[in-house]
Amino acid sequence: MKKMFDIAIIGAGPAGIGTAIESYIFGIKNILLIEKADNHSATIRNFYKDNKRVDKDWMGQTVECEGRIVFMDGTKETTLDLFDKLLDKHKIETLFNTEVEKVEKKEDFFEIYTTDNKIFKAKNVVIAIGKMGKPNKPSYKIPPSIKQFVNFNLDKCSKNEKILVVGGGNSAAEYAYFLADSNEVTLNYRREKFTRLNPENEKIINEYVKNGKLKLKMGIDINSLDSEHGKPKVNFSNSSSEIYDRIIYAIGGTTPIDFLKKCSIEVANNKVEVDENFQTKIPGLFAAGDIVTATGGSIAIALNHGYKIASYITKNRKI
Repeated sequence: MKKMFDIAIIGAGPAGIGTAIESYIFGIKNILLIEKADNHSATIRNFYKDNKRVDKDWMGQTVECEGRIVFMDGTKETTLDLFDKLLDKHKIETLFNTEVEKVEKKEDFFEIYTTDNKIFKAKNVVIAIGKMGKPNKPSYKIPPSIKQFVNFNLDKCSKNEKILVVGGGNSAAEYAYFLADSNEVTLNYRREKFTRLNPENEKIINEYVKNGKLKLKMGIDINSLDSEHGKPKVNFSNSSSEIYDRIIYAIGGTTPIDFLKKCSIEVANNKVEVDENFQTKIPGLFAAGDIVTATGGSIAIALNHGYKIASYITKNRKI
C-alpha cells in the first residue's frame, strides 16, 4: 500500500486498543490496528469464561489509570463492551484476520509484512500481541487421534463430560469450577498446594471440593498421554492412569520469541526489553502489554502502556 500510517499497531488486545485510542485523542488520526483474529480482544474472548470477573487491580497490583480510558472492575462482557464502544466512537481503521509475519526498519519508516503478502508502511510501530496468543503446551506429545479432545480454552466443551483441567493459576481454577456445574471435573496441579490463586477463586475451589462437586489431583504431574479407544488416557507421575473425555490445559502463555526475532527485537528473561517509554532499541518501534512485563495479565497496566507510548510519540516523534 502507498499510504503511510503515523502509527501501526499489531495486536488488538487491551494494549493495542489503548495505544490506538490514546493516540487518536492526542490528535493522531492516521492509525492502523492489525489483528490476526476475527475480532478484538481475542484472549479475553477465548480464555475468559462467560461472566468472569475482571478487576482493575489484578493480582493485588494497585493501578491508577493514567490515560483517558476509564477502566473499572467489571466482567468479561462489560470489558468487551467498553472496547467495542471505544473503537466505534473513534473509528480506528482495523484489519482483522490479518497476521503479521515481520516488521522491518527502513530509513525513516517501517514496513510491515503480512502472511497474505501485503505490505503496510508506518512511521511508528507498536507490537502488542500478548503471550496468550501462544498458549503454553505440555512438553510431552499429544497423539493426533485425541487432539480434538485437548483444549487450551473452553471451546468445544459440552455437558456431562469427564474433564481434566491442568494448571495451578486463576484461569485453571475458573475453568474447573465453571465446568464442574455440568460435568465431572478434576483439577490437576503438579504442586502440593496452590500459590497463585486470588482469594475469591481459592474460596470457590475449596467450597466445590467440600461439596463434592470438584476433585483435586495435587502434587502429581503428567508423564504422557495415550489414546485409549479414541479417548485421552492420562499417565500420571504416581504410576496411575485415567481416561477422560476431554483435557483442558491452562498453563499460561509464551512470549512469541520467533516473531520478535524477525522484527529484530531483543528478548531477555521471557520479556521484551524496552525503555521507560516502552520503546525498543530500535527508534520508533515499541512494545506493550504482557510481553514487556514479568507478571502480565493486567488490563489496566496494558492500557497505561498505550497511553505512555501515544504520549511519547506525540511529543517526540515527527508524525
